Amino acid sequence: MQPITLSGRFATLEPLEQHHLPGLIEAASDGKLWTLFFTTVPNPDNIQTWFDIAIGLQKEGKALPFVIRENFSGNIVGSTRYCNVDAANKRLEIGYTWYAKRVQRTAINTECKLMLLRHAFEDLHCNAVEFRTDWFNQPSQRAIERLGAKRDGVLRNHTILPNGRVRDTVVYSILDSEWNGVRQNLTFKLERPTE
Repeated sequence: MQPITLSGRFATLEPLEQHHLPGLIEAASDGKLWTLFFTTVPNPDNIQTWFDIAIGLQKEGKALPFVIRENFSGNIVGSTRYCNVDAANKRLEIGYTWYAKRVQRTAINTECKLMLLRHAFEDLHCNAVEFRTDWFNQPSQRAIERLGAKRDGVLRNHTILPNGRVRDTVVYSILDSEWNGVRQNLTFKLERPTE
């Protein structure tokens, strides 16, 4: 996987670079997203560490991190990445996704997922794309289900978080055989930008 820019009507996904950090801090500050116990949004105090980890995984071929730029304002409004890349089995996960509070539940998320899924299935020829979220992150679960992903199950006591809490992880996926229907669903939702 090589860094790539994906552009749509509402948003552009740009490969994560050092100069994006001030914009990411501003986006995360809209809603103080790092205070949510069920997600891993970088705190302004540790954003360099977050960046270094993301770029390190990219160099190892295990991830491809992006910033999300709102086309209308030109501002960075969040971040996402391909992660847990399993090239041998043609699988990857879309994760570490977060948005400034003001753009949550807008067409930006739908369009970003459409662009990422299209690239994964049509350019990278993935067999499956996975999504994972915390058991307590109900908004994320609903958003993943609205995409058309199917719930595979729950990994109990899956991850020890920095605060010591042991997280149950809810796993969803979309298969290549389901991509055509999911693509039509997301395209339809984008024609109604309130989704």
